[in-house]
Amino acid sequence: MFTGIIQGIGKVVEKRPAGGGMVFCLEAGFDLCDPEEGESIAVNGTCLTAREISGRRFLVDVSPESLSRTGLGSLEIGSRVNLERALRLSDRLGGHLVSGHVDAQGRVEERRAAGDFTLFTFSLDEGLARYIIEKGSITINGVSLTVNSCRGNRFSVSIIPHTLAVTTLGDLKTGDLVNIEVDIIGKYVEKLLAEQSTTSRREGKINPAFLAAHGFLK
Repeated sequence: MFTGIIQGIGKVVEKRPAGGGMVFCLEAGFDLCDPEEGESIAVNGTCLTAREISGRRFLVDVSPESLSRTGLGSLEIGSRVNLERALRLSDRLGGHLVSGHVDAQGRVEERRAAGDFTLFTFSLDEGLARYIIEKGSITINGVSLTVNSCRGNRFSVSIIPHTLAVTTLGDLKTGDLVNIEVDIIGKYVEKLLAEQSTTSRREGKINPAFLAAHGFLK
């Protein structure tokens, strides 16, 4: 589990295919204090497993599923990525609960300055748009952000100068694809409500038990 508060920027130093997926060697732009072999790390919002950690460098395996859902496959040697190590129970939850399971890619539709801030408009698949609400949380390339407004399959966010400086969001331009994870709470609520509705409909059917209970059958 993560918070969407990026700890630093890393870069791709090696990339190779492996078993239908890919292996990346990444170098963090910060010290990996007390690194643990096999720990989780979010790379542009995608939860991956770090192995063969040596100093600031480590390897990650990217499965075919992750390649199909994210933009990791398009990274090149030298590409910059947002990095966040897994949340500890003693950490502050500065952003929001982020699973690191990217739902899909979205597209930058507009980028414009608004004083010291930068406004982005993104589009995404209509099937995911229902999980986005005004002032709700959204994760873009691993960064926890607040939705300014949303309409149809588009939504906008406002980026403060600090976030633009310490993440790769400052590199984005119109037309770029980004990794998007919608708020996990919304997905759970939707499933629970759907199951409740199904149960209610099933219990409301006229069946032998219903007829017997109301005296129509003996």
